[in-house]
Amino acid sequence: MADSFAVRFAAVRTRFGPLTWGLDPSGALLERWGLGDSPGGLDRFADLMLEAAAGTVGLVKPQSAFYERHGWRGVRTLQRLVADARAAGLLVVLDVKRGDVGSTNAAYAEAYLGRGAPLEADAVTVHPYLGLDAMEAFVTRAAEAGSCLLVVTRSSNPEGRAVQAAVSPGGQAVDAALLSRIGALNAALAPGEIGPVGAVIGAAPVEPPLDLRAASGLFLAPGLGAQGAGPADLARTFAACPDRVFPSASRSLLAAGPDLGALRDAAAALAGEVRAALS
Repeated sequence: MADSFAVRFAAVRTRFGPLTWGLDPSGALLERWGLGDSPGGLDRFADLMLEAAAGTVGLVKPQSAFYERHGWRGVRTLQRLVADARAAGLLVVLDVKRGDVGSTNAAYAEAYLGRGAPLEADAVTVHPYLGLDAMEAFVTRAAEAGSCLLVVTRSSNPEGRAVQAAVSPGGQAVDAALLSRIGALNAALAPGEIGPVGAVIGAAPVEPPLDLRAASGLFLAPGLGAQGAGPADLARTFAACPDRVFPSASRSLLAAGPDLGALRDAAAALAGEVRAALS
């Protein structure tokens, strides 16, 4: 059986730090880089970013929407990027934010998780708002495959607070209730260890704080860089479990492109700042 995502993450964190490079090729970015907002330009972006990221960071996070907007050719590029990145030793966090019920979730899980999946990733993001219990197919497949399921819990966008801070029937805020359920799932699936179910928690501190350590999971932390959070914010938010978080930055790093050396330098500099803040 393959090592769990938590074990693989610990290894790349030791070598490169926890920074996760968001690979988000917007149309404006492709044009600014002189690649062209086209399937061909997207292919060239993928090749350049793979060369920049391998050996610089340990994790990459493609946002699938930027590839899907180019139709089947874009999905083909995403599939190739995911496979090539994993072959290069990078952990791939595929930002798809899927989430449905029953057989639909089973189909999504088959697409993204486990050996032989067409878009086989190390971790995927999901939305839980049709119920975390409806994620059973995702949870089971992630546990069996040694992958990680990242449940959107407290996102980095302020618009989400109205939903995530609402009080659930049990008297807890929705985000706190979700985190409690994640902890229960991990305790059942991997007693005493970091489990296969993690959460998406924004990098910037938000009140009230969540009991992150009790979730026994890993955390994807968006919001670093262009969204305004810095390494010091990250350290405050994850003070109870700094070894369990992988923060992501995209636009602030891609602004250094398309020069390969400048991209690597920007990512290496931020990776060093993040490592120092979380040490």
